[in-house]
Amino acid sequence: MAAQPPRPVGERSMGSPPEAASAPARSPAWAPTQARTAGAALVGQRESPESGLQEHYSNLCMEKSQKINPFILRILQEVDKEIKKGLAAGITLNIAGNNRLVPVERVTGEDFWILSRILKNCLYINGLDVGYNLLGDVGAYYAAKLVQKQLNLIYLNLMFNDIGPEGGELIAKVLHNQTLKYLRMTGNKIENKGGMFFAAMLQINSSLEKLDLGDCDLGMQSVIAFATVLTRNQAIKAINLNRPILYGEQEESTVHIGRMLKENHCLVVLHMCKHDIKNSGIQQLCDALYLNSSLRYLDVSCNKITHDGMVYLADVLKSNTTLEVIDLSFNRIENAGANYLSETLTSHNRSLKALSVVSNNIEGEGLVALSQSMKTNLTFSHIYIWGNKFDEATCVAYSDLIQMGRLKPDNTDVEPFVVDGRVYLAEVSNGLKKHYYWTSTSGESYDHSSNAGFALVPVGQQP
Repeated sequence: MAAQPPRPVGERSMGSPPEAASAPARSPAWAPTQARTAGAALVGQRESPESGLQEHYSNLCMEKSQKINPFILRILQEVDKEIKKGLAAGITLNIAGNNRLVPVERVTGEDFWILSRILKNCLYINGLDVGYNLLGDVGAYYAAKLVQKQLNLIYLNLMFNDIGPEGGELIAKVLHNQTLKYLRMTGNKIENKGGMFFAAMLQINSSLEKLDLGDCDLGMQSVIAFATVLTRNQAIKAINLNRPILYGEQEESTVHIGRMLKENHCLVVLHMCKHDIKNSGIQQLCDALYLNSSLRYLDVSCNKITHDGMVYLADVLKSNTTLEVIDLSFNRIENAGANYLSETLTSHNRSLKALSVVSNNIEGEGLVALSQSMKTNLTFSHIYIWGNKFDEATCVAYSDLIQMGRLKPDNTDVEPFVVDGRVYLAEVSNGLKKHYYWTSTSGESYDHSSNAGFALVPVGQQP
């Protein structure tokens, strides 16, 4: 049995065998002596909007002799104001530790213990973002308890919280039969062990629609396990398996993912960034896309695909009518690869809406060819080209597209300007997933221009 994180006295471990229930529960190393105070009467009661989350939080901290986190207090004050305005349905609580707009004191596992006791009875809260905090495995335990008890919760963001394999196991086990639809575990090093528990969960879970396990140090074994279970899972619409820890040059991950795509007709979004995919790997995926009729967003950015790989992609796009967004950023498709894609987009494909070829070592000729595709293909509306080699012809071509209204300024990552009568291109902060890891200082974390991929294919978005 996996080691359980510390928990308050008297709490029974989730998923523990019956014999473990009779064993005395351990008190957390950080928990103070639990003295009774005037606020104790609030504990265990179903909290109503009228009583105020701020007041409940303060009283519960006093009862447990726990330091009040001013950041949590501020957020709960704002929620109380929303409730007083009559906006008490479908609230997403944003306590992300990377918030740049207000002073932040990052939430620890101890803080989340108190917070989870409040939120478990708040039926009007259906989303919780506690990314970029310090929850650790202790916080993961209470997050799992919260998911188990708060059946209105459909969105949970735990990204970058120093959650390890044990914490990942706890969360995966409570998802076997729950109502949660979107879970972000991004950046938590649950490793291969934790990944296997999530894969096992997907064999049973029928409610989760979007799962993000990017940058979680998954191993080849867990990637293969996900590919296997997704051949039968009919609920998952989007999955992120970015940056697993892979060894060898045989591209096994693409072989198994390719087989899955041939049989799965429910998956809409697939992220395979940093999978060390080469031309043979993209060939495996393209072979599968001839038979797949559901995938709309394919992310193979940050790999080792060259212009030879674009032969396979361009060919499948001639017959595939479902793919709408392709992210090829940070590969090396060069002019030849851009020309292959341009030919297909000009003459055959009328379903692709967005293409990112950021930093692909493409020079003027290839970029101009892609711009010409937009003139004849009216479905092709978004293109991202920054990081390539712009010559004057490229600058003029994209300036003309923008000025004639064919390419909207929000749908590309460049903006034309003129110096001494010559046109140049400057970078603007637009893209398919600009705010995947960070929050904008303007507070617009989910605006469509910076996150066009999610806007074009809105699967399992947070409430």
